[in-house]
Amino acid sequence: MKTYTIETTYRVPNYRQRTHSADTVEDACRLAIADEDWTGAHPDFETAGETYVTGAWEGADAAYSGPAVEVPEAFGETVYRKAELFAELVALLREPAQPMGISEHQFRTWLPRAMTVLAKADAIGRDAASSP
Repeated sequence: MKTYTIETTYRVPNYRQRTHSADTVEDACRLAIADEDWTGAHPDFETAGETYVTGAWEGADAAYSGPAVEVPEAFGETVYRKAELFAELVALLREPAQPMGISEHQFRTWLPRAMTVLAKADAIGRDAASSP
């Protein structure tokens, strides 16, 4: 049986509450986001993100000391997996949505790729639903 060193991560959001004077709530939100002073921010451990794998190495205590082992996609951070999938889906949906339409041959080429991406989306959804 092999030994692996696995690095896992979770994100802890930080929050701050500031008062901003503005004409609209949209302007106040823009000011809040543009404010780079995080003095007095508080970690929000109550809403920490999922634990996900950020690295893997073969061997004991081997982190960053040798070649990394490829981590299966299912162990990545779900929000990034969804973002990557979104880009793939948009690109895929653009193909049949062209104003000139597509031929039957083009559709037969497109459909299996669409089904593969949809299966990937379903897997991400299942992984997210089973996370604690």
